[in-house]
Amino acid sequence: IRHSGFSRNNAKADEAGERVMDNEDQEKERGITILAKNLAVMRGDYKINIMDTPGHADFGGEVERVLNMCDGVLLVVDSVEGPKPQTRFVLDKALQKGMKAMVVVNKIDRPSARPDYVVDKVFDLFCELGASDEQTDFQVVYASGLQGKAGTEANDLKEDLGPLFDAIIAGIDPPTVEKPEANNLQALISNIDFDSFKGKMGIARISNGSVKAGQAVSLAHPDKAKRTGRINNLFVFDNLGQKEVKEASAGEIIKFSGLDNVEIGDTLITNENGGANAAEPLPPIAVEQPTVRMTLGVNKSPLAGREGKFLTSRMIRDRLFKELDRNVALQVAETDSADRYEVSGRGQLHLTVLIESMRREGFELEVGPPSVIYQTNQDTGDVEEPWESVEVRVPEEYVGGVVDLLNQRKGELTDMGLDEGEGMSIVKYIVPTRGMLGLRSSLLTATRGTAITDSVFDSYRPRIKGDIQGRDKGSLLSFADGVTSTFGLEGAQDRGKMFVTPGEDVYKGMIIGIHQRPGDLEVNVCKTKALTNMRSANKGITVGLSSPIEMTLDACVEYLAVDELLEITPTQFRMAKNPELAGKKKGGKK
Repeated sequence: IRHSGFSRNNAKADEAGERVMDNEDQEKERGITILAKNLAVMRGDYKINIMDTPGHADFGGEVERVLNMCDGVLLVVDSVEGPKPQTRFVLDKALQKGMKAMVVVNKIDRPSARPDYVVDKVFDLFCELGASDEQTDFQVVYASGLQGKAGTEANDLKEDLGPLFDAIIAGIDPPTVEKPEANNLQALISNIDFDSFKGKMGIARISNGSVKAGQAVSLAHPDKAKRTGRINNLFVFDNLGQKEVKEASAGEIIKFSGLDNVEIGDTLITNENGGANAAEPLPPIAVEQPTVRMTLGVNKSPLAGREGKFLTSRMIRDRLFKELDRNVALQVAETDSADRYEVSGRGQLHLTVLIESMRREGFELEVGPPSVIYQTNQDTGDVEEPWESVEVRVPEEYVGGVVDLLNQRKGELTDMGLDEGEGMSIVKYIVPTRGMLGLRSSLLTATRGTAITDSVFDSYRPRIKGDIQGRDKGSLLSFADGVTSTFGLEGAQDRGKMFVTPGEDVYKGMIIGIHQRPGDLEVNVCKTKALTNMRSANKGITVGLSSPIEMTLDACVEYLAVDELLEITPTQFRMAKNPELAGKKKGGKK
């Protein structure tokens, strides 16, 4: 953006900030792109619309809807690591649409950069994905985003990103317009935005024809009734913002207001003369089916309602169905219970990002453990389950532990080797999604936090019979309602690792730690030291408390077993046994 000529002065540079595109709080914290975003830059007489898409397959719905607005793709790969499993997902979608791809080898200034190796790996990936001869003849640009340099040769970088802009203009074809006449207007809605003054706004790319502010238009969809209205405000993207225009023609990406019932997948067509000469709607966006589901409902714990602003099932329901306007890969369904909803997405990360957003907005929720979605093969009648392709980069001394863990989860080894660049071993597996639930924390424990894991949905395969081993240790449960005490925690920490600190409210059945053995154990963490005339309550305390494990939302969701629930409030994560699934206590000696 700076090198396009937009940020020429300090005021504009400060306005842009360090992260222009990934500016959401969760995107900054997690270091990933979650929402697709677009901007426009001018390079001489050329206007280049740029769309930033997520790399994670969990947010594949963002990729699928945004690709409809593109003419080509820039595949950005690391100069050391090369293409990752997530790279394959996004590139496959682009190649299937027949788009030309340009490869940008970024971070070329790294000391261990190996650009030739990376380009060879990218070429192999293109061939594996069935790219055409024209697509495999891709252009390569070497760049350092941090230094703002680029060049067509790895050892000859110019002082700006000019070679990258020139390569885009020369290598990516401009929009092809078959019917520029106004009556042939076709614009597929790919995104939705909300404005507190203008209401619901649609974002679309004009494929054919042109559109004017104030024009009578219709929203058409092959499976829905036509909806009519007029465009109030018409915008095109300009640098980081947008500017209002009177008219826009084919090839432009527009944003418009005036149609409150606009939805992703609709086609904007003309309604002049009652739509007598209007074009046909475009095929709606095809989105892959979700693979993981979780239940979200009203918080019913004994500590519910102390912090949140939004507590009722109606508020939760409205928020979930509002999310469907934008999040095309998400599905929400009613359940037998009036205060619980079933939410399905592309992966655990897809769902936890939504839950975290709701938590920050002030919701209190009760969340069930994630489970995979099975499907029946239409040809064979077999029940199939989703499998994921997993790549783990780990120091050589921990490879045995990683292989052992993945084998326990019914994984199949596909490749293993040594990465010469950084001396790390690479282990590649195909693992059932069932086995991936809760795996990341186990991998980090087995490798002392050194494992780097990337996974992407691979395919549906016949379901593996029997259960896949989950966690091998039980939970420590609170014996009664109350407030935790130092004396109670001293005795309990000999039984395992704790999640709580002194002075916290707990309730019966709440999970307060990890048991050091299989099976659950109830412990009394609220008991206080008995007072007698021989000593005071704080005399003779010599045992120190171990630091508790700090659990994030993702860690809590991974930890949950089938019979456990997660209580989420704006400031707390509490896990507990599901009272509906709690069996009778087994008899035995007390």
